[in-house]
Amino acid sequence: MQQNTTQSPRSPKSEPYITVSVTDPVKLGNGVQSYISYRVITQTNLPDYQGPEKIVIRRYSDFVWLRDRLFERYKEKFRFSAEFIEMRRQGLDTFVNRIASHRDLRLSDDLRLFLQADEETMERVRAQEIGLFKKKPADLMQIFKDMQSKVSDVVLGKEKPVEESTPEYEKMKHYIFELEEHLAEAQKHAFRLVKRHRELGQSLSDFGKAVKLLGACEGESLGKAFSELGAKSEALSMKLQAEAHHLLMNFEEPLKDYVRAVQSIKATIADRATAFKQHCELAETVKLKEINLDKLMLTRSDRFGEAEKEYRELKEESEEATRRFETIVSKMNEEMGRFQEQKTADMGLAFHEFAKGQARLANGIAEAWRGLLPKLEACSS
Repeated sequence: MQQNTTQSPRSPKSEPYITVSVTDPVKLGNGVQSYISYRVITQTNLPDYQGPEKIVIRRYSDFVWLRDRLFERYKEKFRFSAEFIEMRRQGLDTFVNRIASHRDLRLSDDLRLFLQADEETMERVRAQEIGLFKKKPADLMQIFKDMQSKVSDVVLGKEKPVEESTPEYEKMKHYIFELEEHLAEAQKHAFRLVKRHRELGQSLSDFGKAVKLLGACEGESLGKAFSELGAKSEALSMKLQAEAHHLLMNFEEPLKDYVRAVQSIKATIADRATAFKQHCELAETVKLKEINLDKLMLTRSDRFGEAEKEYRELKEESEEATRRFETIVSKMNEEMGRFQEQKTADMGLAFHEFAKGQARLANGIAEAWRGLLPKLEACSS
């Protein structure tokens, strides 16, 4: 069984809690019909759930369903190799626990359904979805491209007849764009580190095999030393490959995850910019309608009644746009605080794992060569 490494610590018994473990990935089916299922274990004291622990089986498509449902409702933002399966499991575990730790999302009916419904029910629920969830992959890709275009146009300045500008908002936008750049750069170099460890590990493995063959051609003393050198090289190759995997799972993947999170925040910034534009434009239109209404009233125009009705409807629409914008601002301020706090903890852990792994590898390499030196020196003398 795969152990959960991303599970959040449980809150005290007096506080509501919900923790989720995504474990035991199993490949089922063959060819294009194949898929991976996961065991999802939920522990909670929330009263709406069916007891303190529940275990269900979920496919990757079920996780996609949950993400899409929450996105719609809340508006917040291969090959089946062993490594690919573990990377996906770890990512899904992190995904579900982030939802479970969120003050609002943890109470959603969709999360409760996902964590407790049997497999037949989930299959039926997915089959009943309409709209966005029934679109073809090509349609979804176009939606994604349209969203990216919207982010670029609204946030980067191509579409800004009206643009919010406060010191706090500008500071937040600057932070997000700078964070994205630095995270992407760090992730790029983390990828290179993983690649370098793998390449060096493969080189040591090839060198070890060659030296062992060379040793077979030499005399007893030199041949034995060469054989040990080859064996050490192959052992160190395995250490490097293991550290490459550790780097991938505990360093590169968390960095990549936060690059995706920042993209989601940028999409929310775009939504906020659109909401602000609508709020301002409607407020300005209401003022113009109010001036026109005063003129019609003074001239006792027959159009006063109709204009007054239009004015009231427009004012209601304007007030709704204002509330929508203020809600986005409030939620964004709250979520940014959560994001920064979680990022600090996650990045601290990722870099600690990186340093710990590098120290472990360096010590292992030094110890291996140090133990071999006396034997090689004896042969050379």
